[in-house]
Amino acid sequence: MISKDGLTHHISAQFNAELEDVRSHLLAMGGLVEKQVNDAVTALIEADSGLAQQVREIDDQINQMERNIDEECLRILARRQPAASDLRLIISISKSVIDLERIGDEATKIARRAIQLCEEGEAPRGYVEVRHIGDQVRNMVRDALDAFARFDADLALSVAQYDKIIDREYKTALRELATYMMEDPRSISRVLSIIWVLRSLERIGDHARNISELVIYLVRGTDVRHMGLKRMKQEVEGTGRDNAHVVPPADDK
Repeated sequence: MISKDGLTHHISAQFNAELEDVRSHLLAMGGLVEKQVNDAVTALIEADSGLAQQVREIDDQINQMERNIDEECLRILARRQPAASDLRLIISISKSVIDLERIGDEATKIARRAIQLCEEGEAPRGYVEVRHIGDQVRNMVRDALDAFARFDADLALSVAQYDKIIDREYKTALRELATYMMEDPRSISRVLSIIWVLRSLERIGDHARNISELVIYLVRGTDVRHMGLKRMKQEVEGTGRDNAHVVPPADDK
């Protein structure tokens, strides 16, 4: 297992500083992405096209942060040739920045829809669902980042488990909105925009889960991607080693 204190044992103070710097830069990028998601949903709900435009403009900054962190990871790999927990940290960071950048992309898509709906000038059905699911996925992103900051596999597991709830609520919202469009065909164009927003929010939840799985890999040393939640829980609790060959049931995923 790895803990925060486990990153400070190197003889080289410079190596310690490099590891802490790249981790801090990841968390800074995550904080900006979390704000981007929050502002995109707020812009949509409050019909604030100016805020939506700010979300779109931040996207370039997030892309640059991704490139910078990638370069930091490559330099550490080339110069330090890290092993064991240090290597897992660099791998986890390099993969997490991809998910953070994609969360930023989804937030930008929501912002574009917000501007479009502001121009149409009429609030469509589905804002309640957007606010509800938006709050939940923002919390997932925050908790995934907190788990990374604290090397907290239990919190990471809870994020992965919550993704299942988001998927269920997303499907429920789609059914309700499809029914509404059939009852009022004039609303189809506007409601379709809301459906795309909900789709972006559901994908943000998926990316938050991906980050949480990387935290578990970092802390426990086990790749839990594509595992069912039951197996993942066993790995976090340290009870899954003897049953690593068992394929989980489909409904555990």
